[in-house]
Amino acid sequence: MSFLNYLLGTTFGLSLIWVPILHIVIVLLFGFRLIRVRRPVGVVLAWFLIVVLVPLLGIGLYILIGERPVGRKLTRKIIRMDKEYAAITANMRQRYQADKQLLPIEGRALSLLAESNNGSPVIAGNKIELFTSSLKILQLFIDEINQAKQTLHLEFYIWALGGDADRVGEALIAAAKRGVVCKVLLDSLGSKDWFKSTWPSRFRDAGIEVTEALPIQIGRFQFRRADLRLHRKIFVIDNAIVWTGSMNMVDPRTFKQDSGVGEWVDAMVRIEGPVASQFELTFSFDWSVDNPKITHFNEVAPAASPTEGRVLAQEFSSGPVYRDDILYQVLLSAIMDARKELTITTPYFGPDDGLIQALMAAAGRGVNVTLIVPKLNDSTLVAWSSRSLYADLMNAGVNIAEFHGGLLHTKSLLIDKRVAIFGSVNFDQRSLRLNFEISLIVYNDDFCAKLEILLDSYLAQSDMVNAVSWSKRPRWRVLLENAAHLASPLL
Repeated sequence: MSFLNYLLGTTFGLSLIWVPILHIVIVLLFGFRLIRVRRPVGVVLAWFLIVVLVPLLGIGLYILIGERPVGRKLTRKIIRMDKEYAAITANMRQRYQADKQLLPIEGRALSLLAESNNGSPVIAGNKIELFTSSLKILQLFIDEINQAKQTLHLEFYIWALGGDADRVGEALIAAAKRGVVCKVLLDSLGSKDWFKSTWPSRFRDAGIEVTEALPIQIGRFQFRRADLRLHRKIFVIDNAIVWTGSMNMVDPRTFKQDSGVGEWVDAMVRIEGPVASQFELTFSFDWSVDNPKITHFNEVAPAASPTEGRVLAQEFSSGPVYRDDILYQVLLSAIMDARKELTITTPYFGPDDGLIQALMAAAGRGVNVTLIVPKLNDSTLVAWSSRSLYADLMNAGVNIAEFHGGLLHTKSLLIDKRVAIFGSVNFDQRSLRLNFEISLIVYNDDFCAKLEILLDSYLAQSDMVNAVSWSKRPRWRVLLENAAHLASPLL
C-alpha cells in the first residue's frame, strides 16, 4: 500500500482508487445541474472545464458566482413588485401611444422591442444635453442639488471618496437640512469604501436616507450570487430632470490613479421632460426592492414632467431576474437594424458568439462598423480576452480603434446617425446577463449629431488596429489571448 493510499484511507476512509471515481461522480452531478438550469453554451462549457480540472475549487466558485439568481427571497420580491410595476407601465404606454407615430422608420422595431414585456414607451417632448467633462458634470450636480426644491434621488454603482465627489456629498447634506427629501442608493461592492467611511452616518444624521444595494453577506453566498451588481447611474431632481450615462460619482483626478490607465473618460446626458418620470419610476422600483422593510411596490406613477423640447426618448432598464435577456435582444436588434453606419464605444468588450456574428454580418452587408475601446484597461483579463476577437472582426471588415487618451468608459451605440443607445451598459456578458443596467434610447438627429462629434473626438485620440500588423503579433500573445477568452463567459 502506497503512502498516499494509506494517508487517504486513514484520514478519509478512502482507498486511492475511489478518488477518480469520486471525481467522476462530482463532474457528472455538476453536469446534470448545468443541464437542468439551461445556461448559454459558452458559459456551460467554461464552468464544466473548470470543474473537470479543479473540482473542489470549481464547485466552490460556482456556488459563489455561478448562477444568476439574486436569492429566492429577493427573486420572489422582485417578481411580485414587477407585477405591480407592470400595471403602472401599462398605463404609461397607453398615455403615450400617439408618440409612436413620431418615430423614424429606423427606430420603430427597436422601440417596440424595448417596450415589450413591461418596458417603458417612447415619449416625445424632451430636452437632452450631452456633457463630456467629468469635472463640469460634478459641478453641475452640485448646482442641481443647490437648486432642488422637493426631491433628490441618486442611484450609482460607485461613490468614490475624495475630490469633487466629496463636494457633491456636502451639497447633498446641505439640501437635506433645508428640507429636500434625499435618497441615495449605492451598490454594496462598487461603493464598499464609501460605506466603510463616515459618509453614511453623516448622511443619515442630516436626514438623508441611504440604502446599500445587493449587500455582500458572508455565509449567504449560497442564496445569492455575489457578483450580481447594481450598475445603474441615475440622478433624478424634482422628478423633472434626470442625469444618466457612464459616469459614477467619482472625481477622475483621484479615482483609481494607481491602475496605470490614466483618467477615466466618461459622458452623461441631462434630460428635461416627461421621460424623467420613467427614470424616477425605475429608481422607486430599485429603492423598494433593496429596502427589506418595503414589501410591495405601491408607488403610483409619478406625474409626468412638462414638455421641454422635441426629442423622442425612451428609458430602458434591464436586470438578471425580470425581463430576462431583453437587453441582449435589444442590442442584437440594433446591430441588425443598421444599414449604413454603426459605432460602438465600450470599456469592456466581451460579447458572445451571437453578437460577434451579428457585427461581422453587419460589416459583410456593407455597414461601416467601428468599435472604439481603451488601449489600456484596468481589467487585464478582459483586455486579453477582447483582443482574441480582433482578427475575426477585422477580417470581416470591422474597424477597431484603441483609445489612448485614458480609460474610455463611455458606453454608446450610434446607429445610422439617427438612433442612439446611451447609458451604463458595457458590451460584455456581465452587463448583458448579470448586472442591473439602465440605458436611454434617443431617436433624434440633433442629439445623434452631437454624439457623432464626441465619437469623432475619441477616434482622433485613438490608434486604428492594422489587420496585417495584428496578424504578426507574437505567438505567445495569441495563446494568452485565446486562453483568456475561454474564461470570457465568466468575466
